[in-house]
Amino acid sequence: MPRRTDSEYLSFVRGRVGGLRRAAYLLCGDSHGADDIVQETLTKLYSRWPRISHVENIDAYVNTMLVRVFLDERRRGWWKVALLDWLPERAAGTPPAGEVEEQSVVRTALMSLPPRQRAVVVLRFLCDQPVKEVAQVLGCSEGTVKSQSAHALDRLRLIFDDLPAATVQDRR
Repeated sequence: MPRRTDSEYLSFVRGRVGGLRRAAYLLCGDSHGADDIVQETLTKLYSRWPRISHVENIDAYVNTMLVRVFLDERRRGWWKVALLDWLPERAAGTPPAGEVEEQSVVRTALMSLPPRQRAVVVLRFLCDQPVKEVAQVLGCSEGTVKSQSAHALDRLRLIFDDLPAATVQDRR
């Protein structure tokens, strides 16, 4: 099989970086942390790119890398701290206030889940991956993915049931 080229890598990254960033953000709940996770994932991918011509589903391969980078970072603890004497600028394209509040509630709920349950929810329901692929990404059985999904969804239901009615907006 022919080796993958740098131009193929750049094309892949351009087409997927938004989705990878979104998934990383949902996993870690922090835009700067998401950027770090995506950067580390793409760096690792670039170093392996010429040798992965045998990979049929490159998206699943990269999602596996992304989740493993996230989980590895959680195991290492917070050892990367950058102290700045200036405030970073906010990203352009800030959503409307109602969407921000809604996203904040969902983000807070996701952050309350343990990292592996959060990874299962993000991969299964937000990245729309089947149980079998999630099990491969996380290196566990399909039954574990199903039970982690059930526990996570139960916990999320409790969180959302406890929200005051005013917090939940009617979007008719």
